[in-house]
This record gives sequence, structure tokens and C-alpha cells, in this order.
Amino acid sequence: MRDALNNRRLDLRPYQSSDAPALFGFMSDANGMRYTYVAKSIEQCATRLYAYESMRGKLGFAPWVARTVDSGEVVGWGGLCLDPNEPEWGLEVIYAFSPTVWGKGFATELVQVSLEHAFGSLSAPAVHAFAHPENAQSVRVLTKCGFRKLRYEPSLQRDHYRLGRLHFGV
Repeated sequence: MRDALNNRRLDLRPYQSSDAPALFGFMSDANGMRYTYVAKSIEQCATRLYAYESMRGKLGFAPWVARTVDSGEVVGWGGLCLDPNEPEWGLEVIYAFSPTVWGKGFATELVQVSLEHAFGSLSAPAVHAFAHPENAQSVRVLTKCGFRKLRYEPSLQRDHYRLGRLHFGV
């Protein structure tokens, strides 16, 4: 993924089982992950991450592990996906970052790279995203990247956002 990133601050690469401890380190933080998935054990975390990664070969995409270019530290996970449990929602962008790097623009960078891949390489017609209404940081990331709110999805307890290919400028 290095070529697609050019001069960006994140190095994005496929999930490897050796990433599980670093990802579990923040994905198990109930306060930090209060608006999303909270891993109850490292095994549960690894199983979930592998479920997404196992779709890469078939679909041509899956969430990446995000490491800082400067230090190589694992600081997040995310990208394009079809939810293995609810694929009917279509192509989504998802992300989770360590609270230690919140506010540094990494989520915005990851979403932008994901959209470039979706609309450029994959020629996707649209990308969806879901954010808890109280998660102001995620709502800001999505709207900054061009997403528009469609509606509240009661079954997910989240707002549904969408960005179409034409609105992305390709």
C-alpha cells in the first residue's frame, strides 16, 4: 500500500496475526471504543480482525493495519469492507484508532486513502459509513471527507452516511 500513500503519514498494510496484541491494546479500551466494537479478549479481537482480512483475496479490499511512517507504531485499523456479519449494507469504510493519536488527522487520512481506492481502483458507485450520533469526532471525519448523512439506522443505533462516486469528483 506504500505506493498509494505517497507522502502520507500512515503506512497501511494487511492485518497479520502478530498485530493482534497492539490492536487489542486500544480495541479493548471500553471508554476509548465506547461508540464502536470493544474487544473482550485478545482471541476475540484476533478472530474479528481475521474475519475481515479473510475477505481481501475475494473482494480486493479489507481494512488495513495503520502504522505511523515515523515510528512504525500500530495506531489504528480500518479501511474498506463488507461487514462479514451484515454484508447487505454494502461497501463501507470503517476505522478505529488508539486514543493516543486522536485529533492528529489519521482517521481522515485513512478515509481519504480508502475513498481513493474505492472510487479509483474499484470503480465503486458509493461508499457507506456509520457513526454514533454522539461521536462528534467520527462525524467530523466523515463530513470532512464528503459524506452526507442519509438517516438514523435504529438497528445499528448509528447514523448512516453515504458518499457517491460523482460527489467524490471522479
